[in-house]
Amino acid sequence: MGWRRPRGGLWDHADFRRLWAGQSISELGSQVSQLAIPLLAASDLHASPIEFSLLGVAGFVPFILLALPAGAWVDRVRRRPVLIAGDGARALLMALIPILWAAGALRMWVLLAVQLAAGAFTVFFDVAYQSYLPALVEREQLIDCNAKLQLTVSVAQVAGPTLGGALVGALTAPYAIAADAISFVTSSAFVLRMRHRETPPAPRAPGGPGLLAELTEGVRFVLGHPWLRPLALNIALANLFSNVAWAILLLYLVRALHVSSLAIGLTLALGSCGAVAGALAVRRIQGLAGVGRTLVGTGILSALATVAYPLAPRGFPLPVLIAGLAASSFAVTVYNITQLSLRQAITPERLQGRMNAGMRWIVWGAIPVGGLAGGAIAQAGRSALQPVGRRRRLAHRGRPAPALTAARDLPDARAGRRARRPRGRSRGWSAAGWGAADR
Repeated sequence: MGWRRPRGGLWDHADFRRLWAGQSISELGSQVSQLAIPLLAASDLHASPIEFSLLGVAGFVPFILLALPAGAWVDRVRRRPVLIAGDGARALLMALIPILWAAGALRMWVLLAVQLAAGAFTVFFDVAYQSYLPALVEREQLIDCNAKLQLTVSVAQVAGPTLGGALVGALTAPYAIAADAISFVTSSAFVLRMRHRETPPAPRAPGGPGLLAELTEGVRFVLGHPWLRPLALNIALANLFSNVAWAILLLYLVRALHVSSLAIGLTLALGSCGAVAGALAVRRIQGLAGVGRTLVGTGILSALATVAYPLAPRGFPLPVLIAGLAASSFAVTVYNITQLSLRQAITPERLQGRMNAGMRWIVWGAIPVGGLAGGAIAQAGRSALQPVGRRRRLAHRGRPAPALTAARDLPDARAGRRARRPRGRSRGWSAAGWGAADR
């Protein structure tokens, strides 16, 4: 018997299936370029250490500079054309790399410029993408929708490096990047085939609020909301301490535990399987525990899982490291799917772009700070156990907000109304290490 497509729910939603298929292919292609571009810079363009570090920073700079204005602009337009344009522009930019390499015209500054431009289009794509989903699917389908999309991200993170390594070995790094260009074209083609038509944004009245005023409204909405504010603080602190730990972890594995590069790759690949399991299990977990307790429980688990790194025995550390990474990636995936679905459900349609941009700006702004702090700790020769231990202590000091913890189902703000809060006062919480990088 041949494979039969499951029936019911989002499986019967033709437009979601097209979006999902396009994003699955695009995520796989992006994993190829995330491996091939650094290899191209290091091996073929002979990048200096500062140029190599700038290549990584180039991916975050557009989010810091453009996320907030992108959110205000996305709320003024239909989101599907932004998705199509974002995929098309990034396809052209990725295709430019092998073309310039073949012509002998590719230089390091050109590669940096391409990365910066691709990052700028990614900002607009990501903000529009997260804001489009609540208009595409029903509120009660958001958890399932985000779980399916995150599942493909997790699978791509496991399979992508292997595919990327094979393509780089067969084609060399510059030409392997063409696979990412093809994936963007394919994603754009799937979105073009979607039949869903958005409700056009309300026309702006003459003399109405300008871009700056709309941008400020979005930031006020995030910081003033009794649920979004603690979520933003939670994830930002988690990103800060996670990147302190990750900046040190590789050095710790190599220099303290003497783990080979092959074993590190195996550890990361097997540990990432926890993310796949999390994406598959999130609906059942959220259904049993409710939204609030799912956030708190997975937050605690992700923090405690990092204790595996300093506790791994020097003689044979791999089982403990893999278990810790798997538990962390499982918890982080369930947490991210749940918090993203909650944000989308409680935000009015007209503020979706600004809410997502504001959250992304706050929580991703902590990533480079954590990386730099971790590098400074490593440079000073301090123990890798200290930031991980601090992360655990902060997690235990945190106290969940009763109003958010009590939330069981996703509220409904589809009609543009602010979500009603459950009874009880919201006092917020600080729990570094409970989440991970916002999607």
